[in-house]
This record gives sequence, structure tokens and C-alpha cells, in this order.
Amino acid sequence: MAQIRIPLLLCIALLISASARAAGVPDLQVSPFTVSGVYSVTFNLNLASQLPAGTTITCRARVAPNQGGPDTGSQQLARIPVKTVAGMARLTGSTATCAAEIPILWTLLSERGGAVLSYEIDAVSNSGSVSMLVRSSGLQNVAVAFPASGGRTNLSLNLAF
Repeated sequence: MAQIRIPLLLCIALLISASARAAGVPDLQVSPFTVSGVYSVTFNLNLASQLPAGTTITCRARVAPNQGGPDTGSQQLARIPVKTVAGMARLTGSTATCAAEIPILWTLLSERGGAVLSYEIDAVSNSGSVSMLVRSSGLQNVAVAFPASGGRTNLSLNLAF
């Protein structure tokens, strides 16, 4: 008897959902939103201590749509590639500057939520026969606004390194 009830309950649930769709329950339609522009990220590094001779400082920045916010409407229409770029720092005494430009073109379901920036800065010593990581710093998921359509968002980060 219990074996008959389960399929019967499933049939009733399917009929109810089909009739609700046929009755004209409104679909939540969302029109796509296109985001385009450039994130220009400048890392201004204050070196806490002197680096070994022959050290190279690199910076990597990554930007992605912010899908972790409370608005689930910011989900992407299709798989959107995360944009990652790398740059080399210019060293001047106890400071270094590294810049990265990230062009984007995304189609999303909502403009709410903006984007998130993640970055990593590495100092690698090239002295000797083996490269060695001397210092590393990074941060993930820093909230940033979308650039104006086709525009540029300049981000300047001052970091102790």
C-alpha cells in the first residue's frame, strides 16, 4: 500500500506545478546587463626591509563579478572568465610601484554586487642557481564598483611590503 502512495504523491505534485504554469504564474524575467571597461590597479609598496640584490617583484591582480552578495540576481548568464593580469614592479630605494590593467566585458543578470578584486605580490630572489620566494603578500575578494560603461576605474593600493 505504501509503495502505491509515493508514485501517486509524485504525480499529484507534478500536476499541481504544471497547472500553476498553465495558469499564468508570472515568470521572473531579467534582462541582461553588460559591463565593460578597464580596472587600472596600481600597487604602491613601502618595503619594510631591504631585499637581496637581484630580487624581482611581481604583482598579479584578478577581478570577477561579485556573486557572493545577498543578491542572487547577480548570477552570470554564462561562464564568465575571471580576468587576471600580471606586472613587474619598478624599484626605487625603499619603495616599489607595480601596475596592472584588467580589461573586462561581461554580461550579467544584474548590476548589483559590483566586482571583487584579488591580488598577490611576490618578491623572488634570482641570485644563485635557484629562484627563491623572499616575500609574498595578497588579499582576496576586495569589493570594487563596476567601471562606468566603457570607462576606467583607477584603484591605487598603498601597502607595506
